[in-house]
Amino acid sequence: MKKYDAVVIGAGNGGLVAAIRLLQGGAKVLLVEKHNLPGGFATSFRRGRFEFEASLHELNDFGTKENCGDVRELFDQLGVTDKIDWIQIPEAYRTIVRAENIDATMPFGVKEFIDKMEFYVPGSRPSMEKFFALAEEIRAAQAYSSSVNGQTDSKIMVSEYGNFVRCGSYSVNEVLKALKMPKKAIDILNAYWCYLGAHCDDLSFVHYASMVLRYITRGASMPKMRSHEISLALVERIKELGGDVWFNTEAVKILTGKEGEVSGVVLADGREIPVKHVVANCSPHVVYGRMMDNVPEKIVRATNARKFAGRGFTMFLGLNKSADELGIENHNYFLYDTMDTVKQYELMKKIKTNTVQATVCLNRAYPECSPEGTTMMYFTTLFMSDDWAGVKPEDYFKAKKFVADNMIDRFERDTGCRIRDSIEEVSVATPMTYARYCGHPEGDIYGYESQYWDGLMPRLQMMAEDNMTKGLRFAGGYAMRLSGYSSAYFSGDISGRQTVGDIKKEG
Repeated sequence: MKKYDAVVIGAGNGGLVAAIRLLQGGAKVLLVEKHNLPGGFATSFRRGRFEFEASLHELNDFGTKENCGDVRELFDQLGVTDKIDWIQIPEAYRTIVRAENIDATMPFGVKEFIDKMEFYVPGSRPSMEKFFALAEEIRAAQAYSSSVNGQTDSKIMVSEYGNFVRCGSYSVNEVLKALKMPKKAIDILNAYWCYLGAHCDDLSFVHYASMVLRYITRGASMPKMRSHEISLALVERIKELGGDVWFNTEAVKILTGKEGEVSGVVLADGREIPVKHVVANCSPHVVYGRMMDNVPEKIVRATNARKFAGRGFTMFLGLNKSADELGIENHNYFLYDTMDTVKQYELMKKIKTNTVQATVCLNRAYPECSPEGTTMMYFTTLFMSDDWAGVKPEDYFKAKKFVADNMIDRFERDTGCRIRDSIEEVSVATPMTYARYCGHPEGDIYGYESQYWDGLMPRLQMMAEDNMTKGLRFAGGYAMRLSGYSSAYFSGDISGRQTVGDIKKEG
């Protein structure tokens, strides 16, 4: 059998990037994936004459050649940017909130965003300008931290990024209130909170501000052929660099030696791959709970200390009328009951009370994404508890239909668009679907919840402490960069480069 320096388990976003980084560093790499296609959630599927995007609403921080984002720079380094046909999303978002009677459509561009906020909330301009200035300092501090692999110099942090240090341990709402931002402006600005899956009393301000800045300054992008186009481009690049990719191949065990270090990987067919380095593009709960024996207690405690984030529910609709005919005006909708995010978070714990949705009409960004005269939409919500575990098998389809019907009714009421009578194709994914497809516990699609005690910066600064098993690193939504497409790519970048460093240290 061919000898490998590293095995990557899982061909999701993080695993694919980690494999490329390992190969670029000179390692011999095997990537194993239990499905017959790459990408994990980054894929597409067909129903009738529609090809639906499985999960990507819009890719943050990609930008254009003229306004290049960090993700685009990463893709340039990986050698995949030009393998993908990109489109730009037309506006940031439209948010409709019942309790606060908000209906606001926000643009990309900092000046444009601030001007529009001033239109909706007169007098908000000074606090919005302070927010974006602070967000820019946070971005610079994060860039510095990444450049030194989290080993920051406290004197530099205080002298050059003092405001970042001052707000680093506070939540979104605490900082926005300190900026004296009007409540309605806070409510509109906080529309993106469900993209990170934690309410704004818990969500780290530096994480949220960093995400908002990247969206608003660089816009958002989407591959014409859905996220599966990215996954295929990354696999093609792995093969160009001499890596091996085995589909329909499940890794079931990670073997360890006498000192607890990685010594091999066992496949479902019984084959054993001797290797000293593994990058796991899956949940630590799965790795330590199912794939490894004799896991030290400190690792079990550290893993169980983290909280699962949102469990996914998505409905995909193919409609037999155009977006114009249906009156659908926007690409990205956030529909909330209230912008009291703590109260909204609690409502999202139960099937009976969760009516939140983030809804996309891809035709508004790419009219040719579906056949002429048709429209393609996908509706997503998160469940903030494992409520679906209580659904009896005989009630499963009834529960799916209940949530799907509520999504359609909610969209029609809030937007005035009549879509139910035009449905040609419908497909629904529940937490059970996601648990089965990607093996994520409880159907969790957001990794571990982002909170200010366990958010982006603490995890980046604790990377060395999190690396508790010699030879094992993680990539993807459960890793140091948290959930989301951009974060998953960067987690693979970090884990891949760090593993190259480990290999070189071993000579």
